[in-house]
Amino acid sequence: MNAVSREEWRQRGPAPFPPRWASAWGDDRFGLWAELAVAGVVQRLRWIEAGRFLMGDERQPERQVETRIATGFWLADSACTQALWQAVTGSNPSQFSANNTTHPGSPQHPVEQVSWNDITAAGSGFLARLQSFSQGVPPELPTEAEWEYACRADARSAYSFGDEITPAQVNYNQNYRDDVGAFWVASGTTVAVKSLPVNPWRLYEMHGNVAEWCSNVAKDDDGMMAESSDDTPAQHALRGGSWFHGAEQARSASHVAAEAAIRSRFLGFRFLLRS
Repeated sequence: MNAVSREEWRQRGPAPFPPRWASAWGDDRFGLWAELAVAGVVQRLRWIEAGRFLMGDERQPERQVETRIATGFWLADSACTQALWQAVTGSNPSQFSANNTTHPGSPQHPVEQVSWNDITAAGSGFLARLQSFSQGVPPELPTEAEWEYACRADARSAYSFGDEITPAQVNYNQNYRDDVGAFWVASGTTVAVKSLPVNPWRLYEMHGNVAEWCSNVAKDDDGMMAESSDDTPAQHALRGGSWFHGAEQARSASHVAAEAAIRSRFLGFRFLLRS
């Protein structure tokens, strides 16, 4: 192995391996994985190696930006489940839970009705509490760039599966109308995580099911930060679409934003751990 390839491996591979928080680990045809155990609930994470990709709408290649992911990271292979949220916080805010007789969920459905603040608040948020189970490694939300890089998994198509999706691949709203009345006519629910096909890096439901909070303040299509003030709080980025949204919102490049305090039955998240 020459010096260049050793340096490439230092950038691409996790160090140390296995990570100190892992209760189990291994590799398969998709790459490396490790598991974080939390009070009897296990979350598997996949190693996402460093690399470059074209970020943005592939239908407008002139506006795509070559983006470097400088260091790899461990990304949860699914959205945070109700079981994991409850194990960490002792509560379950989800609408689609086992207690919902109209649209029942389960502990394996993604947690929803969680705001960006609920997840990230210093000391009291989910991520801060989760750190006591991760051997001091601080869990984080992915940035928009990290999220899209992981979602695409080297694909340059609209979705990691290609340019079209079906309900067999993605839990989305086929009847979605992009207008004010859409919310009131939406029907459907989340599905349990790991119910639908994986992307090429074995990440589940990166498209649809619940829209996923990212760490950063949202930018517009020209890369400008959304303006904020006392009257208009900062808007945080959401990715992936949801059961409520249409196919357009589920695209790898699609992004929307919401205020940090907003909770909704279609908002969830997945977390990462850095090596």
